Amino acid sequence: LQVDGKWDKAIKIINKAIDLGVNYLDSAVLYGPSQDYIGEVMKTRRKEVFLATKTHDRTRDGSLQLLENSLKRLHTDHLDLWQLHNISSTSQLDQIFGKGGAIEALEKARSEKMVRFFGITGHFDPFVLAEGIRRYPFDTILMALNAADKHHLSFIENLLPKAVEKKMGIIGMKVPAVGKIFRKNGVRNMEEAMGYVLTLPVSTLIVGCKKVEEVEENVNIGVNFKPFSDTKMK
Repeated sequence: LQVDGKWDKAIKIINKAIDLGVNYLDSAVLYGPSQDYIGEVMKTRRKEVFLATKTHDRTRDGSLQLLENSLKRLHTDHLDLWQLHNISSTSQLDQIFGKGGAIEALEKARSEKMVRFFGITGHFDPFVLAEGIRRYPFDTILMALNAADKHHLSFIENLLPKAVEKKMGIIGMKVPAVGKIFRKNGVRNMEEAMGYVLTLPVSTLIVGCKKVEEVEENVNIGVNFKPFSDTKMK
C-alpha cells in the first residue's frame, strides 16, 4: 500500500476534505485500498465524520465476515452506514431477502450496535432499486445521478421520486461520469456537473478526487452553490 506515494497522497486528500467540512466518507470492500486509507485517518478523526461502507456479499454469513474485516481496516468499532453494494437484479434482491440473506446480517449488526443505518446502492437499473426500497425500509439510497441520466434508464424519473416520498437519505454518485460527461456545448465543467445534481432533491453527493486541489474545488462549488433554474437544468 505504501510503495508508490499513493498512501501519503490519499491521506492528505482525506484530511483536507475533513478540514474543509466534508463529513460524509464513503467506501466499499471492492474499492481496493480505500478502506485502509480512510482507516489510517480514522485512528484520530473518527468522531468528525459519518462513516459509510458496503457489502457486495448477498448472504448473511459472508456479509458479517466482510463487516468484521471492514471495521478492522477502518479502525472503528461501528459504522454510521452499511450499504448493500450495487444491486442490479431481482434475483439478487431475492437472495438478500431470502433465508440466510444479507438483510439478516444488517439487522444483526444493528442490534449489536456495529451499524447505525442501512442503505442500498446501484449503478444500472432504477426499477430494481425501486423494488428494493419497496420491500424494505432502508435509511439511505446511493444512486447514479448526472445530466445524462434522462437518456437511458433514468434514475431521476423512475427512482428519485420514490426515495423522496420515503424520506430517505439520498446520495448521488457518477456526477461527472468519470469526466465523460464534459462537452464544449453541454456540461462544460465540474461546477455545472455538481450543480445539476445538487439542484435535484438529494442529501449529498460523492465524487472521487485524485488530488487535494480537486477536493478544494468541489468544496468551493458546494459552498457557493445556488439551485439551477429550470432553463439551465434543461
